[in-house]
Order: sequence, then structure tokens, then C-alpha cells
Amino acid sequence: MPKPTSEAGDLFAAPASRAGRVRAGIGGWTYAPWRDNFYPAKLVQRRELEYASRALTAIEVNGTYYGAQKPATYAKWRAETPDGFVFSLKAPRYATDRRVLAEAGKTIADFVDGGLAELGDRLGPINWQFQPGKTFDAADFGAFLELLPRTLDGRALRHVVEVRHASFLCAQYVELARRHRVATVFTDSPKYPSFADLTGDFVYVRLMRSEAAQASGYPPAALDGWAARANAWAMGEEPDDLPRVLAPAARTAARDVFVYFINGAKERAPHAAMGLLERLRGAA
Repeated sequence: MPKPTSEAGDLFAAPASRAGRVRAGIGGWTYAPWRDNFYPAKLVQRRELEYASRALTAIEVNGTYYGAQKPATYAKWRAETPDGFVFSLKAPRYATDRRVLAEAGKTIADFVDGGLAELGDRLGPINWQFQPGKTFDAADFGAFLELLPRTLDGRALRHVVEVRHASFLCAQYVELARRHRVATVFTDSPKYPSFADLTGDFVYVRLMRSEAAQASGYPPAALDGWAARANAWAMGEEPDDLPRVLAPAARTAARDVFVYFINGAKERAPHAAMGLLERLRGAA
């Protein structure tokens, strides 16, 4: 097994005092092309999470978008992963893929109260992903944000919304999300709106341009750039080379940063995440 890259309280802090922590990972851990590529030859499938959680510092779980998991499953994930590692969970589609978002209260409660507490400190941000056809309605979207619970068993919950329609590229949305202190996904994608306005207390990035021709997923210079941006966010600064709706704010408090290599040439995603972590270790 690889040496763990994450230790509790020491997750590649940016090279400055009082910096946030930066984690990097992939979507899921079960994917056939990762065998004999990312995973060692002959590693049994039941040990893939154990391995991935020691090579990376976070994983985004897509399965929760399609169906509920049992509390025992969350407890098992926690037991198989090291201190400091976190799971970001995709919230169920039944909460976000609906005409009236204000009516999602029961679905939200069922998901949050359905065993997430079993993850304990392994529970990272919850990603509420919306369909590309879902347009921005300030009143209804605001009502949805009001429904998101702020704590679970005494632990603060971190919520992030992934909006995929150009109507969200407006000051009214950014200001609404900021009032509710809910983060917005920055998606580096040719398909969806990409805007880096900070709306919550942490940063959540989904990178979707991995290339099959690149052994490291992204060209080395591109990984250098994302490492620099992650460090800037962690120190409370904002990168000056990303699109925004509003002008960047003055330097703020340190933020935790979550970077996921998702989609694109998925077979390269683990190598891209490990390449980013290597750069963050060097910077720290």
C-alpha cells in the first residue's frame, strides 16, 4: 500500500501561516481502467478504497446521487480510510432535479439524516448538483438554500452547489449564495458555466479536461497553475486568471480547498490528482 498522503491536521497547507488545507482527489474509486494503471496489479477490488485513500486526500462519491447508501456502508468507508481523508458526497438527484426546489425539504432531510453521521470527520462537502436545464429563479433557489441543514450531530455541514445554466452568471445569484454562505463549484469545463466567484467558506473545484495523451492527465504546466491557484485560495486570496461575475473581493480568511479531477480522460484522473498533490507538498 502507498504511504498515506494525509495526516490529521497536516493536509498540504499552503506555504503561509494560517492557510487553509488543500485536498485533491477523483470521482469514486471503482473504475476498471484504473486497474494495472493506478492500482497495482492483482490488487483485489475490495481493497481499492483502502489504496486510493492513501494515495489521494479526498474522493467525490457519485453513487449517492442515484441512490441512498445504508448507514453501515458509510461506517465501512470511514473504517477503511485514514485520518484526514474526506468524502465529498453528491446529494440525491431527487432533491435538485425538480421543478419547485422549495419542495425538496423531505428529500434533503432523508439524505442528511440517513446515515451521513456515520462518516464522522470523513464527511466533506455535500455537492448539490443541478441539471443543465435548471434556470436561476432567485426566490425558489433561495428557498432551497434555506432548507440545507447547517449541522449534523454537532458537526458543521459544508454545502456546495453546482449550477449548470448560464442564467446563474449574474450578480443576484452570487449575492444570494453569499448570504447563505453556500459555496459554488468552479467547473473547468467546455460544457458548463465556469465562474470562480467565492460564495462560501471553502473552495470546491471540478477539473474536467484530463487528456488521454498526457500520462499525468494534465500537462505539467497546467498542474503547476492549478497548484498555484489552490495555494492562493487556501491563503484567502483569489487567482487573477479565472472568469468571474463580480470583481474579486479583498483578501479574506484562509479557506479549505477541494480539487477533484472529474471526467475528461477519466483513466488519467488519479495521476493528475497525485501530480497536484506532489506540487502542493513541494510548495508546503
